[in-house]
Amino acid sequence: MKIDIGIKEKDRKKIADGLSHFLADSYTLYLKTHNFHWNVTGPMFNTLHTMFETQYTEQWTALDEIAERIRALGFNAPGSYAQFVKLSSIKEEPGVPEAPEWKEMVRQLVVGNEAVCRTARGVLKTADEASDDPSVDLLTQRLQTHEKYAWMLRSLLE
Repeated sequence: MKIDIGIKEKDRKKIADGLSHFLADSYTLYLKTHNFHWNVTGPMFNTLHTMFETQYTEQWTALDEIAERIRALGFNAPGSYAQFVKLSSIKEEPGVPEAPEWKEMVRQLVVGNEAVCRTARGVLKTADEASDDPSVDLLTQRLQTHEKYAWMLRSLLE
């Protein structure tokens, strides 16, 4: 059935493509945060173990919302590691055989959260120009969350 939600197909496609990059960045950041939760050590263990768990749990829920928005626009959401690696602007952390020390973990998560923000801002502009208020709302909420995470993590390094 043809989709007629008041947004032109070419605009829906452009937004969905941007959201796919946003989903890939968000998933890569989620996975990195979860990895660091498992592997953090050192004097900040309790604080970071708990903080990382709070962040990856919230991020996991958001992934579904992003993918479902892509579907609502009429396109398939990426869903494989290969697709995420291709679409993401965030580098994976191999983590094996040794995880980075806690300060490097925090630094990488600051960089990752900031990357997610940059990707969100690009898609937000596209969605706003197409009057796609649900995507604008979703991206605005995600920006608020990731800017806060970046600030909280950055504070640990100051």
